[in-house]
Amino acid sequence: LSRRVCAVAPQSRVGTYTESHVQPVYQPYLTTCQGHRLCSTYRTIYRVAYRQRYRQLPEPAASCCPGWSRASSHALSCNRALCWVPCQNGGSCTFPDRCVCPPGWTGRACQTDVDECAGQSHGCSQLCINTAGSYHCTCQDGFTLAADNKECQPLLPVPDTDTFSQAGPSSEMKEEMNDLKSRVEALEQKLQLVLAPFHNLMPSAPEDVGTDPISRLSHSLQQLDRIDSLSEQISFLEERLETCKCLEKA
Repeated sequence: LSRRVCAVAPQSRVGTYTESHVQPVYQPYLTTCQGHRLCSTYRTIYRVAYRQRYRQLPEPAASCCPGWSRASSHALSCNRALCWVPCQNGGSCTFPDRCVCPPGWTGRACQTDVDECAGQSHGCSQLCINTAGSYHCTCQDGFTLAADNKECQPLLPVPDTDTFSQAGPSSEMKEEMNDLKSRVEALEQKLQLVLAPFHNLMPSAPEDVGTDPISRLSHSLQQLDRIDSLSEQISFLEERLETCKCLEKA
């Protein structure tokens, strides 16, 4: 007995087949008659010919049950299920009008997406983004996704609070910056003294500067260069100090 086959009344159909037979053929030919005359007559020859014959061929005495069909015309079992609504998104019809859906899909025809982020089974440590048939994890600002694509780790390591103490690098940089500011102020005062003769038209000048205008101007430019250099160092120290403050807050 075949599976999912329902019995019905025996049936038959008319089939055709080719049959060979001997067929006589009459050919005219000339021969000599009495009085040495030519006469026309016929002779019979035989050849093989073919013809179509008809006969009743038996049909299977059973058909498939409703909702089932044969996988091929030669199969006896009815093992292929039929679904009136075709299965979507990779689903397969395994029972009449019933689809088996792949992960991420549900519904009678696998037409509905499963929201994996609605529950807690997704495993994301921070944020879960639902997609068609699947999902993926993401992180908040300041974090990045780890190698397992679920956990989130900070972009920058959290500094040790003991590293930056009251007597640490921040205090040293403050002292160095204050020292540089004092040196800049001293150079500015000295520059004012050097430039004073040019503004007041007075011949007086510092002891370490020549009396001629060229020496005074050269000395003034050198003082300006030193002031610019010290100003750059102060700016650099201020930037480092701001960075240290940000790390302490983090």
